[in-house]
Amino acid sequence: MIPEIAGLPPVEWTSSPSHASYDEAEGTLTLTAAPGVDWSNDSLGGEQQHRASALAFTAPTSFSLSARVMVASPRTTFDAGVLALWADNDHWAKLCFEYSPQGEAMVVSVVTNAYSDDSNGPVVTGLWVYLRASRVGPAWAFHSSKDGQDWSFVRLFRLDTDKAIRVGFMSQAPMGDSCEARFDSIEFSETPPENLRDGS
Repeated sequence: MIPEIAGLPPVEWTSSPSHASYDEAEGTLTLTAAPGVDWSNDSLGGEQQHRASALAFTAPTSFSLSARVMVASPRTTFDAGVLALWADNDHWAKLCFEYSPQGEAMVVSVVTNAYSDDSNGPVVTGLWVYLRASRVGPAWAFHSSKDGQDWSFVRLFRLDTDKAIRVGFMSQAPMGDSCEARFDSIEFSETPPENLRDGS
């Protein structure tokens, strides 16, 4: 069953259904990934991976979507709670609270136009991080935050497609048996930040 998430347009899975639950009283969305699911268009030429599924809605022409993200399950390499953008197999992006091979939780962003541009961001020492995805004119912006107030710029980019793009939430477990990702403090606005680099 697809949950209704307070304050958001109706959501649907980008591919096959995954496991989701929503606690309306707490405003918490929980997504549980199946073993081995991920999105990846390996720039080194490895096999593409698109077995993960995002719970998403069609992105308006301008918007901002943010949430506090944590991983509640024991962590495994590359597991993540994700804000995701999806058009098709060759055009997508994700902003992740991901676990590195070195055993560190960090902000990781991936932008895919045929091949994936994968970039590690700051290490996160707390149990959670705030993530934000915005659409600003023809471009997209990713930000992260420790407190949901002061935002750090992650990247600005375009997706090379005219297709409609969906935005939402995902859990991935490329090398693990599962990943339980929780999203709360979910906020959606049709007004993106005026300045992408001033912390607002």
